[in-house]
Parts: sequence; structure tokens; C-alpha cells
Amino acid sequence: MRVSNPTSAAPVTPDPRDPDFYNNPYPAYHTIRERSPVFFWQQYGFWCFSRHEDVSALFRDKRFGRQILHRATREELGWSAPAEHVKPFYDVELHSLLELEPPDHTRLRTLINRAFVSRQVDRLASRIEALAHELIDGFERAGTVELIEAFATPIPVILIAELLGVPAAMAPQLLDWSHKMVAMYQFGRTHEIETAAVAATQDFVHFLRRYIAERRKAPADDLISHLIAAETEGKRLSEDELVSTCILVLNAGHEATVHAIGNAVKAILEHKIDARTCLNDPARAEGLIEEVLRFDAPLHMFTRYALENLDFRGVSLKKGDVVGLMLGAANRDPARFEHPDTLDPARPLNAHTSFGGGIHFCIGAPLARLEMRVALKVLFERLPRLQLAGKPVYRDAYHFHGVERLDVAF
Repeated sequence: MRVSNPTSAAPVTPDPRDPDFYNNPYPAYHTIRERSPVFFWQQYGFWCFSRHEDVSALFRDKRFGRQILHRATREELGWSAPAEHVKPFYDVELHSLLELEPPDHTRLRTLINRAFVSRQVDRLASRIEALAHELIDGFERAGTVELIEAFATPIPVILIAELLGVPAAMAPQLLDWSHKMVAMYQFGRTHEIETAAVAATQDFVHFLRRYIAERRKAPADDLISHLIAAETEGKRLSEDELVSTCILVLNAGHEATVHAIGNAVKAILEHKIDARTCLNDPARAEGLIEEVLRFDAPLHMFTRYALENLDFRGVSLKKGDVVGLMLGAANRDPARFEHPDTLDPARPLNAHTSFGGGIHFCIGAPLARLEMRVALKVLFERLPRLQLAGKPVYRDAYHFHGVERLDVAF
């Protein structure tokens, strides 16, 4: 790996498709921070920031945002029109909370917050616990299992299906749509991936429009019904916003939580942490969950646009330039975390960046934390002799960071 100096315009950095890198990016992150904490990642084509201080500042700096076309036209930015074959995918993205800035972001987030609050996230603990037990019942006698498929994946997707008010039997189909759509964000996507993502998007949108129509006629105690009813200052979500929000809830909520659970189990077993003791004490349980999220985050990069011409940390940026916030590197920054490569459930003041920051702090963070705390507690109580039964391998899907297989014995 070669790393630029901070002022170089043409550095060479890790290959996102290199198995040595995506299986364990942390040595590369340390080298980058030491030699060039602000660097131009050639494969991506934008400047990246690896220090905790810089990442935290960029999340909150209002000179940066998740969208730019509200400030400049494509012609001004020198952008060509998006390829026609991917337009249906980006039409949905236009209304996604994750891609908006104020005032649209403020209005949409307020409405969605009200719907989530009405669900009272904490009351879902008993359902998560029952689901975790049910899944373990299905494989406990075997003595071995691949934990991602058998445990980490079903919990969030079934829970989100039930939250939305969609039959749990739809979970496999939702999962398939989610995987195909999320592949659009990974490095090195192909035309085949784009075609599959667009088809999944169109099928998902068609399904949701029919389901929303049903809920308008017969509201129920589910997230779709609450989103339909949510109102602020006399305004409600448009149907396009409803569809995009439901897709975001599934894709972001499921994908990240699966990786978070899998990465957490791997880290706990490798470091021989007494998870049963930690998870049976509320204060220690909170410390363990925050620490595994810091130690091996499910998302390693978040991008923003420069909304104006500016200088940041010695880099001159033009309006429309993209910057990369390296969450995984920030979470292992020794300037912020003492002994960052040590998994320490008692770590004080754990200000990790795994859920983002600023106005784009993850709206599903409370639910993700609850799912992890409850599901892991059941797992380690039911399987006290849990141990790795093979070397875990991560997915070739940077900047997502999750174990592809987690073979365990118990």
C-alpha cells in the first residue's frame, strides 16, 4: 500500500477489492493516519478524511451536505445526465431522508420521528427476545451453524417486516430486494448489478404502492399506517416520500444491523469477552454494545458534497466535490481512543462515529442498539460454549463491512 502526503493531488491508496484490505482494513487505516490522514483516494476519485476529529467536524459542518443539485445545476457542475437504465433507482433516492438537506430533510425527519416514537421502540424488546429464541431452537441441536444466515440476518429483516406491517412471510423477498438495491453503493459495481438493482427497485415500489393503498383504506398499528397519518404544520408525506422511506427503513436498518450483529459476535469470541456477564448488567451491556460498534463498524465510509468553494484541512474543494468520511478509521484513531485496537467494554466516553453525526445521525440507532443488546444476550445465554469453528471472511463489498460467513460451534 502506498499513501500520499496530505497535499498530494494524486495519491495511491488501498484497493477496495483487495481481500487483505477489506478483511482487515485497520492496519491500512493506521498507516494512512500516520502518513497522510487527509488523502485523495484514486479509485473513488475524491478526498478522504481518516481522523476522528475531522470526521466528526465534517458531519456537522453546514458547508457540506448529502445533496448538491439544490445548490447547483448539472451543467454548472459539469455532470452528465444519469444513465437512463438506472433512472428508476435514483428516482426513489430523490425522496430518501438519507439524501436530503434542510428544509426538506427537517420536515421529513420530523414526520418520520413521530411515526417511530409512536411505535415505542423499547416495547419491541420482547418480540426480539422471542424471535432470537425461536431461531436458536431451530439450530441448537446441530451443535454447529453458520450464524449470519441462521441468526444475524433473520432478526432485523423479520422485525422490520413486522414494523412495516408486511407479512413476515415476505421477509425473504424483502431481503432479496434489499441486497440487490444496496449493491448499488459498493465499489466496482457492474452493469449487471445496476440492472438487478433497478428491477428490484421497481418491484419493491410496485409492492409498496399497493400496500400503502390498502393501509389508507384500513389503517393498522404499523409503521406504514403511522407514516401515512404523521403530520407537521399541516403537511404529510407524499406517496413518493412514503415509498422511499419504507425502502430506506428496510435497506439501511436491515443491512447495517446484520453486519453489526455478526461483527460483534466475531469480536467478542476472538477477544474472549465474558458477554453473558456484561449483557446481564444494563450498564455493562450498554458499554459492550457501544464498544463492538466502535471496534468493527458495519459502515466504513459516508460521503458528503461541498456546498460551496472552500478549504478544509488544507484541501481546496470546489462546489460539488465529494468528500469521504472514513468511519472505520475514525473509530480506531489513537488520538481519540486509547489502545484503539483493544476491545474494551469498559471504555469511557465512547464517541464512535458508527451511526454518523449531525442532522444525518442514524434515525434507526435506538432500534439497532436494542436488537443487538437483546439478541446477543439471548445468544450467549443459550449457547454459553459458543466458539468460532472457522476463520470468518468478510464480504467483498467495501465500504460496507460485514462478515460473509460466521461458522460457530457450541
